[in-house]
Amino acid sequence: MELSAESKLLRIFIGESDKVKHGPLYEAIIREARAVGLAGATAWRGLMSFGPTSHVRTAKILDLSSDLPVIIEIVDTEEKINAFLPRLSEMFEEAGCGGLVTIEKVNTLKYVHGVK
Repeated sequence: MELSAESKLLRIFIGESDKVKHGPLYEAIIREARAVGLAGATAWRGLMSFGPTSHVRTAKILDLSSDLPVIIEIVDTEEKINAFLPRLSEMFEEAGCGGLVTIEKVNTLKYVHGVK
């Protein structure tokens, strides 16, 4: 698969405890992205966050949250990202959770498979 120099970055902010079909929502999103042939996806666990409720979630030992922030980043062409958005919306509805979804233009410098 090749990506052109100009791609789109889909960034999804959710909570670690968000579930869909008894599993983590972040796993479901990444598995679905792979199933539909998107170029790649990564889930990141955040150290601290707050959202619309202003409730602070943190990874500090004394204030350990079971719902740390998770950010999923997916890069691909604009067409493929846009085609994925309805399925992403369905997963949010299935999970019954909130979140934030952003899209931005990125310049892809290199996207190659490693040799093993």
